[in-house]
Amino acid sequence: MSTASPWVDPRLRAAWAQSDWAAILREYRRAARVSQTVLAGLVGLSQSDVSLIERGRRTVREAVVMDRITEGLNVPPELLSARTTASSWSPHPELTERIARAHTTGRTDTRSADWIARVLAEHRRAEDDGTGADLWTVVCSQLDTVTRLIPGASGPTADRLILLSAEHAHWLSWVAHGQQQFGAAQAWLDLAHGWALDAGSADMASWITRVRAYYQLGAGDPVRALRTAEAAIGTPGDLSPSASAIAAHTAAMAAAGVGDRDQAHRLADEAYASALRTPDEGDRPGWLYWLSPTRALLLVGEAAHAARDWRRAADALGEGLDDLGTEFPRDSAFYRTRLEDARRRL
Repeated sequence: MSTASPWVDPRLRAAWAQSDWAAILREYRRAARVSQTVLAGLVGLSQSDVSLIERGRRTVREAVVMDRITEGLNVPPELLSARTTASSWSPHPELTERIARAHTTGRTDTRSADWIARVLAEHRRAEDDGTGADLWTVVCSQLDTVTRLIPGASGPTADRLILLSAEHAHWLSWVAHGQQQFGAAQAWLDLAHGWALDAGSADMASWITRVRAYYQLGAGDPVRALRTAEAAIGTPGDLSPSASAIAAHTAAMAAAGVGDRDQAHRLADEAYASALRTPDEGDRPGWLYWLSPTRALLLVGEAAHAARDWRRAADALGEGLDDLGTEFPRDSAFYRTRLEDARRRL
């Protein structure tokens, strides 16, 4: 059996949120790398019962069986309320009330926050595969758990919890936007930005401002997007190179959108140079785990394509795609389409 907790796995957590008991057993076995016989021993069922449930030949309806599975698989506390947490797209006002009650004295156990920070990193990668909506109620429940810790926190601990809340709110905004829930996406983004400022995180505040510019570009408003992206670049505080890079890239895309090719190229070059200063994932903020040198080169190609510089776009995209591999299939398809278009226009 793997020593790491299986419950870090996004597919298992999504199965739990959907109350799909057959999928829970299957995904737990996959994540934990255990047999049906071992799993049966954990949950107090026979191997044949586990097999029938997994194949859909037996439906789990009895509360006693649900309790056995829940206890035997050691379901994390934040997931026990995942199915009862409000699953509407918009944020619940009680979240902001909890953060407003953070104070300067107190003590709180942050082990839950440590665990949730770890699983949120996995959720980011799950969203790359387009499965973020399946984890919506799970992430809402995680955010609920984190904000409940804040009123008893103080100093740096409170800052850390508030930043973790901001990371969750950004994730929820991104997924809501992908589901065309634009009002809710904006509401989550506003919360995330305010919490980033409360936590004193220049990187997160800049990133959230950059995401706002990205939304504006998608809505066909490059003038507003350029202004917003420039604000992301100029966020007060010490920005990490990767945070500066992604803000400059978004400004380059907006500059291309308003027809300023020279500014677009300059900003794209600045973004690439900044990104190369943090080639190792561990040196970047968690939400920019993906901004490797290869991805940074692809961003140069994307900006060149937006600026209608077909030769520069084809060269950068072609080289970047050769090195991208298969880790990001959705992004690979996106850049491949841009490359093919640039080559046709040469």
